[in-house]
Amino acid sequence: MSVECSNIAALLVDTGTGMAQRLIHLMTPYQMGSFTLSHRVVLAPLTRQRSYDYMPQPHAITYYTQRTTPGGLLISEAAVISETGLGSPRMPGIWTKEHVEAWKPIVSAVHDKGGIFFCQIFHTGRYSHVDYQPNGQPPISSSTKRMPGEIVLANGKDVAKASVPRALETEEIPHIVADFRNAARNAIDAGFDGVEIHGAHGYLVDQFLKDSVNDRTDRYGGNLENRCRFALEIVEAVVDEIGAERVGIRLSPFSDYFDAYDSNPQALGVYMAEALNKYNILYAHIVEARFEKGVGMDESLFPMRKAFKNTFMVAGGYDGKEGNKAVSSGKADLVAYGRFFISNPDLPKRFKLNVPLNGYDRSTFYHPDPVVGYTDYPFLEF
Repeated sequence: MSVECSNIAALLVDTGTGMAQRLIHLMTPYQMGSFTLSHRVVLAPLTRQRSYDYMPQPHAITYYTQRTTPGGLLISEAAVISETGLGSPRMPGIWTKEHVEAWKPIVSAVHDKGGIFFCQIFHTGRYSHVDYQPNGQPPISSSTKRMPGEIVLANGKDVAKASVPRALETEEIPHIVADFRNAARNAIDAGFDGVEIHGAHGYLVDQFLKDSVNDRTDRYGGNLENRCRFALEIVEAVVDEIGAERVGIRLSPFSDYFDAYDSNPQALGVYMAEALNKYNILYAHIVEARFEKGVGMDESLFPMRKAFKNTFMVAGGYDGKEGNKAVSSGKADLVAYGRFFISNPDLPKRFKLNVPLNGYDRSTFYHPDPVVGYTDYPFLEF
């Protein structure tokens, strides 16, 4: 298995004893609302597709606890808010009491190791197929624009073009908002410390935000305020249900996942950052557009960072050096890691010690095996 150097940039500081010691900004404590984090390396929400029959499985206990450190923040794989929200095989649900009971031992195990655990909740929208939908109905979206490309069907083997979606009627939208509210309550009942609303990556919320998809003419389409209305109504409902101190949101205004892009992503990002302040949510988690490796960090998030008043988390292909720079420069409070956290369950420790990282195997990211590519990556031996 290949390795990469964590390559942490660190300052030398005087400890008061006359001895110089490395200061690794990623490994410094941070107070996120009422949560005391021991470091700033966050487990990003990662699709793993190992929840058979859409039910969280016992092997997830091993996966998440391997990546738990005392005072570390973990965000779960996206959990589906309703039966109409399915769009990929083996995704975990959070819409029934059976899902709640299945999540409980996983969350409890993370807490037993001192971790802080948030549940990401989402709806795929047009990233779906009639094969997934109740009674074979069309998937729902902001519009009838079909997502380009193919998706894997529910049997986990066959592929097909995404189905043509049905645009939600105006009067239907409050029902979807209510599904997010219910999912948030279920997450808290399962023991999670909070929820992250998935408003990124071309899924349903993003399909309302981005003008490449949203061509509505009602109060949920057209200008920026209208296109953001659905997302903010979800935030308001979830805050009302579980409290602002337990709510985060993930956004990707600069991304074009699944052909969902915006003509003015900077304006979209800043508008959302400013609007979110009204609800005083705990954090904003922003996926940034990344320059090619070696060119440097994208500076596009600074206006959003300045506009949003609470904890600001970033994600987007960071390595240890760039994550440390993001924190030390004030660009971000926290940095979420995905692929490197898959292959390095002890990632914070490796960053702290500045030792090589395990390489990751993309072919096993979404493999159904409960061990291979999931819980079999090696830890440091010292």
